[in-house]
Amino acid sequence: MISLDLTLVIQFVNFIILMVLLNLILYRPLRKVLQERQESIEGGHARATELEARIREKMAEYDAQLQEARLKGNQERAALRKAAQEEEAKILAAAHNEASSNLKKIKDQVAGEAEAARKALAAESKAIAAQIASQVLGRSLS
Repeated sequence: MISLDLTLVIQFVNFIILMVLLNLILYRPLRKVLQERQESIEGGHARATELEARIREKMAEYDAQLQEARLKGNQERAALRKAAQEEEAKILAAAHNEASSNLKKIKDQVAGEAEAARKALAAESKAIAAQIASQVLGRSLS
C-alpha cells in the first residue's frame, strides 16, 4: 500500500520544480518557435495570395492589351485592304482609259487606211476597167 509521508511531498515539490524548469527551458522556446513558424506560414500564404492577385491583374492587363492590339491590327489591315482596292480601281480605270484611247486611235488609223485603200482601189479599178474595155472593144476609150 501507499503511504503518505514526507517523500510524497518531496516528490510533489520535485515534480513542480521539474515542470517550472521544463517550462522555462523547453516549452516556452518550443512554443515561441512554433508561433514564429505559424506566423511565417501565414505570412507566406498572405504573400502568395497577394502575388496571385497581382498575377491575375497582370494577366488581365495583358489580355486587354492583346485584344486591343488584335483589334488595332484588324482595323489597320482593313484600312490597308481598302486603300489597296482603291489604288487597284484607279490603276484599272487608268489602264481601261488608256486601252480605250489606244483602241480609238487604232480604229481611226484603220478607218483612214481603209478609206485611202478604197480611193486607191477606186482609181485603180477605173484604170483597169478602161483597159479591159479598150481591149474588149479593140480600140482606145480616151
